[in-house]
Amino acid sequence: MAPKKNAAAPAPSQVPPSMAKPSHGQTSASSAPTKPIAASAKATSARTTVRNSSDAQEIALAVWDRYVQDTPQRVKLIDVFMTFLIFVGALQFLYCVIGGNYPFNAFLSGFSATVGQFVLTASLRIQTNPQNKADFGSISHERAFADYVFGSLILHFFCVNFIN
Repeated sequence: MAPKKNAAAPAPSQVPPSMAKPSHGQTSASSAPTKPIAASAKATSARTTVRNSSDAQEIALAVWDRYVQDTPQRVKLIDVFMTFLIFVGALQFLYCVIGGNYPFNAFLSGFSATVGQFVLTASLRIQTNPQNKADFGSISHERAFADYVFGSLILHFFCVNFIN
């Protein structure tokens, strides 16, 4: 079967020359072929890699500086706790892999408590972040914290009961 034409794309005769894409190996100004892409890419690939790695480092430093300047102290404290939860979860998983998982329900309970607490803390961070005031204007910080404590109590109740 012949391929179907796309109704959204105009026919080649309807596309003005200024909007047409040049074919591979041709420039848009003339029909003379250009140098192969592989030959020119080899010379610049080493330079762009170095430049991109320094750009990535500059971007990371700019993001970190902006985070330090613009993030309130309360949100930074929540971020530190979330980092701690990631570390604890990774440590629990590493212990399960290396040391064994004999009381598997204990591992599942501890790991699910860590993941659940991370999710609840992320919810608290979203609700108390001043940049999200437009989305959570009707929820006070005290209400968000009370929901966090209530959810944490329920989470840990189920985790303790799961250990058996």
